[in-house]
Amino acid sequence: MSGRMLATCAACAFSLVFVWPTQAQQTFGESHIAVENPAELSKDEANAIYDKLKEMMASGYGLSQIALVDGYQSWTRYNSAPYLSATHGQRFVNNYANATGKTYGSLKAGEQLPAGTVLAKDSVTVKDDGKFYPGALFIMEKLNAGTNPDTADWRYMVINPDGSLAGDTTGDGPELVKYCHDCHIGMAEMDYIFYVPDDYRVAR
Repeated sequence: MSGRMLATCAACAFSLVFVWPTQAQQTFGESHIAVENPAELSKDEANAIYDKLKEMMASGYGLSQIALVDGYQSWTRYNSAPYLSATHGQRFVNNYANATGKTYGSLKAGEQLPAGTVLAKDSVTVKDDGKFYPGALFIMEKLNAGTNPDTADWRYMVINPDGSLAGDTTGDGPELVKYCHDCHIGMAEMDYIFYVPDDYRVAR
């Protein structure tokens, strides 16, 4: 995207087109719905769009009344800007972790995060036609040992932008988010977590 578009974004007079969630909301179930033709954004452009949406996103997810994710945007963010994630349907995502998961950014192979760790990954769809809107909130919660062996004691949950629950491996619709752990199995030696791409990592 052009430097002129960045300047426009910074002035809060977006040449990008925000689409209200009621018009463009995407819900999830059984797999990620991939975004066709995602935009290419610089870090500054991605941050500008996220800053425009994040309050609305937090309010929308909050309609779920799931206390686990209250105030997640006040947690430590481990990326310098939203980055494009192929494993989350070509959306721009952020990586947050609560205080219990403070070793998330320094975890080494063979180590595990403590029970009570919550990882939150919110997402934004930005298309190459300039339209952008909130995506789902992806949650991982580390449970006590032995709670759910089928998912290596991780709880996976996806909350849609309107606060509706797409699925929860320990609650409603576990089969709808089974694909989450199926993907994370590939990171078993890192306690089943993916981390931030090198270019977007923030030293903690």
